[in-house]
Amino acid sequence: MIRLSSHGAAKQVTGSCHLVETESSRVLIDCGLFQGGHELAEENAEEFGFDASTIDVLLLTHAHLDHCGRIPLLVKRGFRGRIIATAPTRELTRLVLADSAGLQEEEARRAERHARHRGDEQQLPPLPLYTLAEAFRSMDHFDGSAAYGVRMEVSKGVHATFMNAGHILGSASIYLEVEDAGATRSIYFSGDIGNPGRPLLDDPQGPPAPPNYVVMETTYGDRDHRPWGASIDELIDAIATTHARGGNVVIPTFALERAQEVLYALSEGMRLQKLPRYLAVFLDSPMAISATEIFIRYPEAMRESFTRRLRDDDPFALPGLRMTRDASESIAINTIRGGAVIMAGSGMATGGRVRHHLRHNLWNAAASVIFVGYAAHGTLARSIIDGAKSVRLFDEQVQVRARIHTINGFSAHAGQSELLAWLQLCGKPEKVFLVHGDFDKGMKVFGELLDKHRKPWQIPGMSEPIMLR
Repeated sequence: MIRLSSHGAAKQVTGSCHLVETESSRVLIDCGLFQGGHELAEENAEEFGFDASTIDVLLLTHAHLDHCGRIPLLVKRGFRGRIIATAPTRELTRLVLADSAGLQEEEARRAERHARHRGDEQQLPPLPLYTLAEAFRSMDHFDGSAAYGVRMEVSKGVHATFMNAGHILGSASIYLEVEDAGATRSIYFSGDIGNPGRPLLDDPQGPPAPPNYVVMETTYGDRDHRPWGASIDELIDAIATTHARGGNVVIPTFALERAQEVLYALSEGMRLQKLPRYLAVFLDSPMAISATEIFIRYPEAMRESFTRRLRDDDPFALPGLRMTRDASESIAINTIRGGAVIMAGSGMATGGRVRHHLRHNLWNAAASVIFVGYAAHGTLARSIIDGAKSVRLFDEQVQVRARIHTINGFSAHAGQSELLAWLQLCGKPEKVFLVHGDFDKGMKVFGELLDKHRKPWQIPGMSEPIMLR
């Protein structure tokens, strides 16, 4: 008997982690961090719901933190197997985990200082989930040999084929063939499904053969996105308008994919003469800068037309672009009163340099803040998007007077129509398991749509064992 269980992204949109078990193998798909409010942060330190030391292999769909962020903790708790991913995913994961560990260590030091200042030495905050050294140690388990469309044996009786998910560089959906009791059953794990028709990456692929089961993300199962072209136009217009009234533009930016797509959009605005050619653009994110360098090293993983563009007119080399790695350079940006586009992490404004830029610009009615990605509930980004009149930043209450723009067409996730089209590529599975989405919106709404198409579906509960025939 084959058993499937979800230990993250079950009835929620974060912390992807799925386990497939047979009598002879235990295969994990992703091991992500729970992101969002304080309660989810505490959930990361809880037990996995399985014994890490018994996992034979981990297959990683892509390098976003909510899919890879608990890997060092998995290793810390006894995992000794291989981690299989594409080569770009391996490189990007190293970058993401190092950043995550560094932020955790910094936050732990800050919390400890505050506790000591309050005289609470007896109630010091918990240690970080993992240290920078532990993050790097987990990379020793990585095998970046996965290539799109190539079938490989990953564990006893288990074969995997990675297919292009079109979500971020190196991202994959994983087709798993599992032998048990003389029969073979197949499961297609979507990972995160990309938004098709984007300039940087190829469209997401279906499975190499119709699967018996599908485990499918539903982040935007309840709605579609604005078209890509209209989203670029909206971004360019918001920047041009802000520039004309003398304000800065702050764009909270995810380092992987979103930063590169925004740079591409800015280059289009300049090419079409809708933006000044020498517009001051700051990519104020060491991780996004390193991610952009990784992009350039893997042209074969990108759309061919974009690869040609890189050779002829590199959209990542804007005339006024300044990449700021050093903290001193980042601090200097805050002396600029207007006319700059500031891209900084984190995308949900939960940490990183963008919080400093928000503190210096949110109060200014001439400025704009442009959100181009998903904002989870409980994050600063979500509070601002939902219309907060003021927010707390660094123990200071800051009024929100800047103009707030939300452009959902930049999402790296497929919208409802694209999700349904992707599922059609899977034929007629016996059941579709809906994960990685808002329970009442993404999952239930998409499930109701599947009812109309007569596709059986189920929403797994956390750690709920599901027996597959």
